[in-house]
Amino acid sequence: MIDASNENSAGQAMKRMTIGIVVLVVLTALLYFAAPDSFYPWAKAIHVIAVISWMAGMLYLPRLFVYHVEAEKGSVQSETFKVMERRLLRAIINPAMIVTWVFGLWLAWKGFGFQGGWLHAKILAVLLLSGLHGYLAGAVRKFAEDRNEKPARHWRIVNEIPTLLMIVIVILVIVKPF
Repeated sequence: MIDASNENSAGQAMKRMTIGIVVLVVLTALLYFAAPDSFYPWAKAIHVIAVISWMAGMLYLPRLFVYHVEAEKGSVQSETFKVMERRLLRAIINPAMIVTWVFGLWLAWKGFGFQGGWLHAKILAVLLLSGLHGYLAGAVRKFAEDRNEKPARHWRIVNEIPTLLMIVIVILVIVKPF
């Protein structure tokens, strides 16, 4: 069972995360309006930081599921995994994905005018990663309700998908093969 102190600390974590996002938005807007000519490299930096955060969460969450499957339903371990999964999704993965998309689309428009086969392929790969994100978010809900029916092997395989997509995306961005 999750006690009131865990719920309170979760509420505090969400509050801190919201404040952090608001601060990021305000500082980004100030930077954009104060120095629009030098905003592009800052946008790139924020985009890369968000991508790293998103990928870290996307690589860690399925690994948590592998361990969660092995915990007995209703046990202290299972309840701990539920809290960890929910916080990881809400406090790191979701905001990082949003920031990644917002800055990524702005960079694609400003830097490339949405032109280039490599860019279209990259956007497709990021859409696939976003679809996986949605699948994992659904799994967090199922685990929270003790309704997961997937074995640990499934989550081990799913754990490899973000890595493969990341490799494709990095090659497309750096090499620009077409």
